[in-house]
Amino acid sequence: MRPPSVPVSVWLLGAFDPVLVLVAVWLGWKADQLGKVFIAALAALAASVLVSWIVSSIGIPWIAPVRADLPTLFPVRIAAALIWAGGAYAVRRVLRR
Repeated sequence: MRPPSVPVSVWLLGAFDPVLVLVAVWLGWKADQLGKVFIAALAALAASVLVSWIVSSIGIPWIAPVRADLPTLFPVRIAAALIWAGGAYAVRRVLRR
């Protein structure tokens, strides 16, 4: 049995989910300690999956839908949330110097 193959374009859609990006950047920017970047990433992941699931359940097309018959791509979303939140945290720290 082989695992299902998912095209890279679908992975990119999961990484650039607008809700994920906005929440991760906003909370990463507000973080005043490095440990809070991980909390920001988890909050962004939760918000992204929740909004994607609600929008997909209603039947509205979404950039990165979440349904039982579609790939959720949690590893991609987690990595992207960490990158977005960490990037915002790093940029803010550089600008504050």
